[in-house]
Amino acid sequence: MFDHFINFNGKLHQEFEPVILTNNRAFRYGDGLFETIRVVDGKIRFLDRHLARLLSSMELLKMQVPEFFSQSFFEEKIGELLTKNKITEGGRVRLTVFRNEGALYEPETNKVSYVLEAAPLDHNVYTLNEEGLVVDLYNEFKKPLNRMSCIKSNNSLVYVMAGIFKVENKLDDCILLNERFNITEAISSNLFAVKNGVLYTAPIAEGCLDGIMRTEILNIAKENRIAVYEVTMAMNVMLNSDEIFLTNAIRGIRWVGTYRAKRYSNKMAEKLVALLNAKV
Repeated sequence: MFDHFINFNGKLHQEFEPVILTNNRAFRYGDGLFETIRVVDGKIRFLDRHLARLLSSMELLKMQVPEFFSQSFFEEKIGELLTKNKITEGGRVRLTVFRNEGALYEPETNKVSYVLEAAPLDHNVYTLNEEGLVVDLYNEFKKPLNRMSCIKSNNSLVYVMAGIFKVENKLDDCILLNERFNITEAISSNLFAVKNGVLYTAPIAEGCLDGIMRTEILNIAKENRIAVYEVTMAMNVMLNSDEIFLTNAIRGIRWVGTYRAKRYSNKMAEKLVALLNAKV
């Protein structure tokens, strides 16, 4: 077992070396953003989209974007970290950006710091789960509908509470609702439904994360003449669909096998995973 390293503001540290103080604003207020980035064959995937989402979210939160925050910069720094951590096949990279410490709710500065983490994955390519996921609705807390609903914020309490519900009820995942009681997403994934060979997913306006893999699946569907629609999804979609699958940048596609008494197939999920791997 070798030591893992992180990159904190350009300097490598051992993974368990303390680098963040208790006055860190991401710790105190959730005043930060993050991106989780997939590595395949030791190569970074979809970095341009991750950075576009990150920079857009930083602008929304009035964080000052450093001049060096470019794709070439992060390609270099992530590449260095992958080499240092000996990741040559499948891997997961997390990029966290947070506003620098100081003051209480009113920041002293809008300048930011960053942390890069990298860990290997068991699978080099995207692999469909053999057993279908068991899911249910989580409705204790709803996702609000505002401009911050679609960003990857460190303030993730709705997902944490859904995760607790998942564990307590021995589920594989939970389906979240927005404040209008419509389906928005799963705990760490976007949701797609399939009916008669047609794909459906909630639009960003319904409060779901603007997922990188969500966009990729939309593009793959259009490139392969698979009908796909972004539509408001009521709760009865779960009972009226032929398939349900979840997407995120790290795991790719995971098919749902069971929702309460409903059982699903996975033919479309299998097809899309093959198309995804062929593309990346």
